Amino acid sequence: MDLLGLKKRGQGLRSWIRVDTSGNSQIIEVDKFTMMRRCDLPARDLRLLDPLFVYPSTILGREKAIVVNLEQIRCIITADEVLLLNSLDSYVLQYVVELQRRLTSGVGEVWQSEGPELNRRRSSRSFDNSFGSTSPDYLPFEFRALEVALEAACTFLDSQAAELEIEAYPLLDELTSKISTLNLERVRRLKSRLVALTRRVQKRDEIEQLMDDDGDMAEMYLTEKKSRMESSFYGDQSLMGFRSIDGLSISAPVSPVSSPPETRRLEKSLSIARSRHESMRSSESTTESIEELEMLLEAYFVVIDSTLNKLTSLKEYIDDTEDFINIQLDNVRNQLIQFELLLTTATFVVAIFGVVAGIFGMNFAIPLFDDPGAFKWVLIVTGICGIIIFCAFVWFFKYRRLMPL
Repeated sequence: MDLLGLKKRGQGLRSWIRVDTSGNSQIIEVDKFTMMRRCDLPARDLRLLDPLFVYPSTILGREKAIVVNLEQIRCIITADEVLLLNSLDSYVLQYVVELQRRLTSGVGEVWQSEGPELNRRRSSRSFDNSFGSTSPDYLPFEFRALEVALEAACTFLDSQAAELEIEAYPLLDELTSKISTLNLERVRRLKSRLVALTRRVQKRDEIEQLMDDDGDMAEMYLTEKKSRMESSFYGDQSLMGFRSIDGLSISAPVSPVSSPPETRRLEKSLSIARSRHESMRSSESTTESIEELEMLLEAYFVVIDSTLNKLTSLKEYIDDTEDFINIQLDNVRNQLIQFELLLTTATFVVAIFGVVAGIFGMNFAIPLFDDPGAFKWVLIVTGICGIIIFCAFVWFFKYRRLMPL
């Protein structure tokens, strides 16, 4: 039974990459329950990080951690560390390397593969920082880790959109000039990829919902919450020390009857003052943290919105191409119908000519049979009548605008 239990527990171990605030990384093996206790997370939040399941992009702020599920970046961010599922994916490794570089250097630089929209946004932020505003370099650890994750996801999606654009526009132009089964099949696959990528880019809605909820953004300020908890703990310790200096017992509760009134009054005053100070400092820091996080999310919201606009423009171009192809097909169909109408009219005229020839081919006595040149005149008159009938039909079609003649 012990071996079976150890085997089951060993199967639950997973390899994680841990990056601390100094930029040091190490690989640890932790089971799910240990990770839940370590980060104070429910099991459903850990399931969001499971690569075996497909979940929409999510950024969740919890009491002691931020759960991030953005494309290949699936991690848990706390006030002291970042925990990622160990993976050989290039974007995950690039995220770890970039996070280590920023934490060790302390300089927030952009990735080489970023788009111009993100570079312009960062340049405007750095311009503001030169005049005394809060610098991104001094963001809390969890915000810097979240920034790198958002940057990695936006960079990946922007590169995917750029590759799709490079492949799509020449193919669509070729389709407009030459409609073939092969080109139609390639465009169908291209449209399927576009729909899938657009669905992935819809994580901008998640960022927008997060920006609209101040409470969720305040929950993500882990460093501030940790410092408040530590200051509250030290304040309780100092208060207990103050009570012990006055000769009061720490281990046993103090009864209201035996405590001196001055001591109880002083203790109550200190508690009220400390709570007011903590609430004021908490509200001020929460407002500042919301502004910092809102600026951070807004920058990458602009980037992901730009990527979505590219995909929307590409989708509109595909729709325009489909409309153009449908117009061409309708034109060809109309030409076929017109040709069929002319062919039917000509067949009707030939049928009239055949009826006349059939009548004169019957074996009965007619005076015209005695004249050798009579049959020639019959054919001429019948042909002229057929031409007149055909021209009458064509004039009628033109009059009713059934043919562009």
